[in-house]
Amino acid sequence: MARRQRGITLFGLLFWAVIVGAVAVVLMKLFPAINEYRTIQSVVNAVAKSGASSVPEVRTAFDQRSSVEYGIESITSRDLEITKDNDQIVIRFAYDKEIELIDPVFLVIKFKGHSR
Repeated sequence: MARRQRGITLFGLLFWAVIVGAVAVVLMKLFPAINEYRTIQSVVNAVAKSGASSVPEVRTAFDQRSSVEYGIESITSRDLEITKDNDQIVIRFAYDKEIELIDPVFLVIKFKGHSR
């Protein structure tokens, strides 16, 4: 009885290696942007809970915390929308992040969030 061979061909292996490699490169380029968003979100939440009662106090607190936190480059205190809802400070933010994948190809991510 002849046994049928099983396995993956060299072409199939190279195809999947290219696919996995491309996905890994995109994820590695996305990670800093997502990490920055999470840092901004945590700073906004901390500032909202800090007890600042006026818009200038909130902006100053955000600037102080963002200068201490590593990696906040996409947003400043001027980009924050600060409102009050039931005597509680609500801070909203939104920004776009452009990530270069390959020279003419860019990925644009639109981030937005608010304090909790």
